[in-house]
Amino acid sequence: MTRLMVLGLLKKKPMSGYEMQQLLHQAHVEHWAGILPGSIYHALKKLEKEGFAAIEAVANTGNRAKAIYAITPQGEREYARLIEEALSAPLISFPTGLYTGLLFHGDISKEKKMQALDLQIRELEMKFEQAKAGQALKRGSLPQESELVFENMFEIYRAHLKFLYKVKKLLSGDSPHRQDGDGGGERHDHLD
Repeated sequence: MTRLMVLGLLKKKPMSGYEMQQLLHQAHVEHWAGILPGSIYHALKKLEKEGFAAIEAVANTGNRAKAIYAITPQGEREYARLIEEALSAPLISFPTGLYTGLLFHGDISKEKKMQALDLQIRELEMKFEQAKAGQALKRGSLPQESELVFENMFEIYRAHLKFLYKVKKLLSGDSPHRQDGDGGGERHDHLD
């Protein structure tokens, strides 16, 4: 996804690696796209070597020179291919570490299980709140596709947190089976 992101930014306008890093940092892409801002320079060099990006200009800022990159015609074709690939890939990531840990949870103390689950829940709740705050700051200025992305991310956060609350309840020994058909779990208003 780093290649797609870099080429997409260059398609908008020529820019430096630093400018890209700043844009990606502001958009918190490490949370929703798994792209670390530090990977931008490596991607730019590789894209340049492959002929998908080229240095358009060198700007001097103080004692430093920074390269301004632009997408090449070959890069535009690669960019279109990467978009098509991204849109057609049926990727769903399951929390395989959590699933595997659940298979063997009986080998650690109840206290350690609860601490681990609480830590994961706190981390997810924090990321969920950050995503909601990010959306709120941009509300009204986002294209409809971005609003759909946020909506989908929120649904995934809610589903995973609901699952974790059920797991925690089950492993804590608090009436793991309910008769009302929802499989247990609690109501957590902060997930709305």
